[in-house]
Amino acid sequence: MTETWAHRGASAYAPENTLPAFEEVVRLGLPGVEFDVQRSADGAIVCIHDETVNRTSNGFGRVVDLPLEELRRCDFSNGFPGRHGVKIPTLREALDVFQGTNVTVNIELKNGIELYPGMEDQVVRIVRDAGLLDQVVISSLNHYSIANLRGHLAASQMALILTDGIVDPWRYASWFGAGAIHPHRLALRIPDYVWLAHEAGIKVRAWTIDDDAEAIRLAGLGVDAIISNLPDRVRDALRHPVY
Repeated sequence: MTETWAHRGASAYAPENTLPAFEEVVRLGLPGVEFDVQRSADGAIVCIHDETVNRTSNGFGRVVDLPLEELRRCDFSNGFPGRHGVKIPTLREALDVFQGTNVTVNIELKNGIELYPGMEDQVVRIVRDAGLLDQVVISSLNHYSIANLRGHLAASQMALILTDGIVDPWRYASWFGAGAIHPHRLALRIPDYVWLAHEAGIKVRAWTIDDDAEAIRLAGLGVDAIISNLPDRVRDALRHPVY
């Protein structure tokens, strides 16, 4: 059964990468969640997708330049009706939402533009301290960063995000030592992509799919998970497909 994972939390129903969005994941009974982390000027790992706070808050500036206290002054409600004073969460606060659940927590390291040296070890320490190490998958577009996790995490907990048409990415992932690839949905137009990945022992989780018909098609190919802004709707479409 293809799982549905919430993209940046349940971001269609609450501000992305915030505690309300993560709490919605638990309320909806979803099996997985994906969210992004970066690092503040004073070393806090915080949940945010962009390198700046400009788009998702009423503040201005780069995350890397702002200490946590200043980031906390920003309102990340991001125009959602009835939401006011939503604060940027730390990674530990996000993890606390999933304590006592079976939700798979996919932490995406956003360190392709700002490199944040040592971020990988810091994230693993926070996850371990939270007692959720067995529940976490760490992914990134920065494969050098994921390489730094080898020997610290199981292969099944490392995922390589892919955007372009890499030839035989399952071979690359096997050589790399990662247990999963997270390709853009358009990559799955390549014939037998999912079958060949599974033959190599590599899981495939596609992003970001909000269209019911596309989700049904990808589930038919056997993808392990679909990452979606509308995960509950996609889940319902997969349970009761209309062809």
